[in-house]
Amino acid sequence: MPTINEILQTMDYGPAPESTKEAQAWLDQHGRRFGLFIDNEWTEALDTFASTNPADGVELAQVTQATADDVERAVAAARRAQPGWVAMGGAGRAKVMYAIARLLQKHSRLFAVLETLDNGKTIRETRDADLPLAARHFYHHAGWAALQAEEFADYRAVGVVGQIVPWNFPVLMLAWKIAPALAAGNTVVFKPAEFTSLTALLFAEICQQAGVPAGVVNIVTGDGRVGEAIVNHPGIDKLAFTGSTEVGRIIRKATAGSGKKLSLELGGKSPFIVFDDADLDAAVEGLVDSIWFNQGQVCCAGSRLLVQESVYDRFIAKVKVRMQNLRVGSPLDKSNDIGALVDPVQQQRIHGLVEAARAEGCEIWQPACEAPQAGSWYLPTLITGASTSAAVAQTEIFGPVLVAMSFRTPGEAVQLANNTVYGLAACVWSESISLALDVAPQIKAGVVWINTANQFDAACGFGGYKESGFGREGGKEGMYEYMTALSEDARPAAPIVAAKAAAKPATGDSPFAVDRTAKLYIGGKQARPDGAYSRAINGADGSFLADIGEGSRKDIRNAVEAAHKAAGWSKATAHNRAQVLYYIAENLAIRADEFAGRIAAQTGSKDAAREVQASIERLFYWAAWADKYDGQAHQPPMHGITVALNEPVGVIGIVCPNENPLLGFISLVAPALALGNRVVAVPSEAYPLSATDLYQVLDTSDLPGGALNIVTGSADELARTLATHGDIDAVWRHDGSLDGCAEVERLSSETLKRTWVGGGKGRDWFDAKQACGRAVLQHASQVKNVWIPYGV
Repeated sequence: MPTINEILQTMDYGPAPESTKEAQAWLDQHGRRFGLFIDNEWTEALDTFASTNPADGVELAQVTQATADDVERAVAAARRAQPGWVAMGGAGRAKVMYAIARLLQKHSRLFAVLETLDNGKTIRETRDADLPLAARHFYHHAGWAALQAEEFADYRAVGVVGQIVPWNFPVLMLAWKIAPALAAGNTVVFKPAEFTSLTALLFAEICQQAGVPAGVVNIVTGDGRVGEAIVNHPGIDKLAFTGSTEVGRIIRKATAGSGKKLSLELGGKSPFIVFDDADLDAAVEGLVDSIWFNQGQVCCAGSRLLVQESVYDRFIAKVKVRMQNLRVGSPLDKSNDIGALVDPVQQQRIHGLVEAARAEGCEIWQPACEAPQAGSWYLPTLITGASTSAAVAQTEIFGPVLVAMSFRTPGEAVQLANNTVYGLAACVWSESISLALDVAPQIKAGVVWINTANQFDAACGFGGYKESGFGREGGKEGMYEYMTALSEDARPAAPIVAAKAAAKPATGDSPFAVDRTAKLYIGGKQARPDGAYSRAINGADGSFLADIGEGSRKDIRNAVEAAHKAAGWSKATAHNRAQVLYYIAENLAIRADEFAGRIAAQTGSKDAAREVQASIERLFYWAAWADKYDGQAHQPPMHGITVALNEPVGVIGIVCPNENPLLGFISLVAPALALGNRVVAVPSEAYPLSATDLYQVLDTSDLPGGALNIVTGSADELARTLATHGDIDAVWRHDGSLDGCAEVERLSSETLKRTWVGGGKGRDWFDAKQACGRAVLQHASQVKNVWIPYGV
């Protein structure tokens, strides 16, 4: 007689197919042909293309290929509707969004089945993850709409928002994008992915039923040409894009100088770190959720498995056993784990990368099972033996492919985790909370899950570092992405540098009179410019004041190296950073008359003493913020907390304004330093001596060498170098140069570094609303959300 274990080993799941009756009926109701949804009306389906089921290749419907004229009409409708949507007030918008959330719940099964048919992901995922979270986003953001007047009193809606999403989470990405945009008072032109448009079109019907006013939500379908038309449309005020890093670069270039607000959620190559004290069985289950969820077609998938050497072999053996039990098959079968890939092109790309790894000598392991013949499928795959520089270890595969390697120490684990151009997410598995919480902040990623994986909630921000993009979705930080500070509307026109009198020859009999040369300031020391060129600075009356060094690409390189060596500044306590800024303010106050005289001599200003006093107060202001800009502890539905940490961006290049040469310099450099960034600053090109006079103040104020580096010279040339430098994390430019700011945005696209530019407008540096506040703090920091489960 067989034992219980023998019986259990022979048992298997029976088929549990989900009915598609309602979804098919909905498609039939529309004649399986869909137009566009513009201004609350459906257009006629003219030029169409097929939307197919990736699991079997069967056509589901014909979807309209929108044109540039269609996008024009959608933007015009959104523009007309936006004032009325704002006028409804937060409470009015909240009611509509609440209705959307309720309708999503009411029709959740229809959405889930339609999503599975159109996308190929399993019904368990669409039913149990995608739809509940989509509804949650509308509930959560309805709350932000109701609280907007109180919580965002100093902000307004951006205006008309263009949103472009990929095919891996069609309805969930829609909710992530549309919910915060509507809550803030924006109207939307939304483009779903070409392959997976059907649930967006069903959502359009939901909008009609929920009473969304005409023009508030517009949905245009089609290929990349539609996205390009949205990106380039001058009537779009804000763009939100989720997709590949390559397309993100194109969008960054296309929008450079346009003034459009931009958020990018791009690719990832996320590490899944397992320490030797982890619960290995739980970590294996977390790994399944991390890399094989949605067939690995997830930007934050844990595609790089890093296991501590002492348990590596044991863990890999457990992973193989678990992979052998993964069920691959019809995504409509509720007992299956792995569904179909979205398209044959994706299948071919994954196959090519895996076979290239095989050719390089890697070991490729797949479970002994068969995939269906029809449709787009790929078996879960484990790759071992890859080098850290191998294509499969660095490239986002976007499929059910896991690359494993080992590490010895926590320090090595962090080094391997950060050995990528991406920085979207990471998982850390350890039973030592001290170890986990020590490692999590060191990983350069916007989201870190501790002893869990792929947790999401509308209350918790999501987004990346480095080439994984910038901006956040979800949480309060996600709301800011869809609003503009009211102070931006009050900014003055581009400043004009006053003409100086004709230069006068230097006077004086002293042989040292000609040696008034202000050097660069790099690594805490004065340095001669590498090119050995200098430029005379004359006063407002034309008299010679001093020579300043003409910085070059090499000087910027030296300054960036010094900034990276000063990493201790980022690790210093906020209290310590505040103390240093207070010291700088005190030492500047002692020499206030000297600095006022220098400003007056350079600019002819009658307000020089006021500028110095304002600079001292500005230093005190940012010193005060240094240990006050705390993160938040969110309480998502998960049994645990999510800690949102405000971290420094890293190394920031700052091109300072010509107006108010001391106050403008301090107003930009001080907040960056206060939050732990290291700075390479280019002072006013016209009046640089107010910055170079600070060298002695900095030397006597305990600022570590390299935390602030000052390179004088051409704003255009040095900004160009900062924007293209691979080891600079952000560039700010506020000198009023429209073309120069556009160039910074365009050149920064290669590494997708963050930018903050003033465009062709100035800024009243004396006005605290324009020069201070949370908007500046947000530019000087990036949010990392660390998920910490407990009690489970």
